[in-house]
Amino acid sequence: MFGGVYVPALAPGLIVSDQPGWSTTELLTGPALDTLLESAGRRWNAQPHAAAALAWKTYAYWLALPAVLGWVSARRVPLITAGNTMMSFTNPDVLITIGVRAGTPIAVLPTDDLALRGHPDAVVVPDEAALLAEFRRSLLDEHLAPLLDAFHSRVRLGKRLLLGSLASGIAYGILRSADTTPGPSATSIDLLLSTLGIRDLIDLVPTTHGQLDVQRKTCCLAFTLPQPKICPGCCIKP
Repeated sequence: MFGGVYVPALAPGLIVSDQPGWSTTELLTGPALDTLLESAGRRWNAQPHAAAALAWKTYAYWLALPAVLGWVSARRVPLITAGNTMMSFTNPDVLITIGVRAGTPIAVLPTDDLALRGHPDAVVVPDEAALLAEFRRSLLDEHLAPLLDAFHSRVRLGKRLLLGSLASGIAYGILRSADTTPGPSATSIDLLLSTLGIRDLIDLVPTTHGQLDVQRKTCCLAFTLPQPKICPGCCIKP
């Protein structure tokens, strides 16, 4: 997706072994969330509510991307529960770096080569519906939903606003990788967002070049920064 370029928001190779400076993202529902929100406030010189909205948008995009692209490109879903996902705040160039534990289970279909070979990390599910259910369980139910509650307890942001960033992040991830993944992008976006119950938070609109773009129905609050920013597809018009 990134042409082989190092992406500092993701661990190199995505897999994190036991290394200093890394911890599971389970801690984000506790004191580590303060670190994330304070770092976001400094990075964007933002008020607490805007810093929280932008921190969530950043985290949700990079967290979801491996599971989204795994499903789209190979029908393989790494189960990125909070306990399987690792984080680090040591790189000053990014808000947070995300990786997954070595040995993180991967949900696959019975016809997948990992299932046929009996790979120890493969969790075989019976069909596409079950695979999508695992996608929702690991990403939303056991990771982002508890984190959403923790965000909401710190800063009174509407959950719809935050979930809108998740919806747009997933859609953008699929559209940006469309040249390397099979199948119609719109269908993939519809399936994944419907599985998470957030399909109503974006629209897909045609561009002048006949491609698709994302039109958000919520705002990440970047327009409130000292140097206001209106993101592409924002529901707020310049």
